[in-house]
Amino acid sequence: MKQVTLYTDGACSGNPGPGGWGAILECDGRRKELSGGEASTTNNRMELTAVIEGLSALKYGCAVTLVSDSKYVIDAITKGWVYSWKAKGWRKADKSPALNVDLWERLLPQLARHEMTYNWVKGHAGHPQNERCDEMAVEQSRRFR
Repeated sequence: MKQVTLYTDGACSGNPGPGGWGAILECDGRRKELSGGEASTTNNRMELTAVIEGLSALKYGCAVTLVSDSKYVIDAITKGWVYSWKAKGWRKADKSPALNVDLWERLLPQLARHEMTYNWVKGHAGHPQNERCDEMAVEQSRRFR
């Protein structure tokens, strides 16, 4: 199985507002950058979209290390919250509706396709790939202002 590292970040000017996402795939010394954005979105939606688009770009199952500064994404997966929300009909523990269900429903099959490892990094702390993903995300969000 190919070893891939996926770095992701999302950005939003206002919440909601114009947003962007950036992703970097690294494998065998090669690097691919992906980015996009939307006119009206939220930061969490852009964080999720970056992961979805990065994983979707892989043609077959890989051993993927996801590196993200999003506690929302990392914690929801590693602490099992998203699986609990889904099992409860997309309701959270307090019975309120889970957010971003459309994106979680796109992400879960991608996670199942790969052998995933998760690594949270502090945002804006000098991590080169995280900083690059942020640059791409902000650049994309500016296209929609």
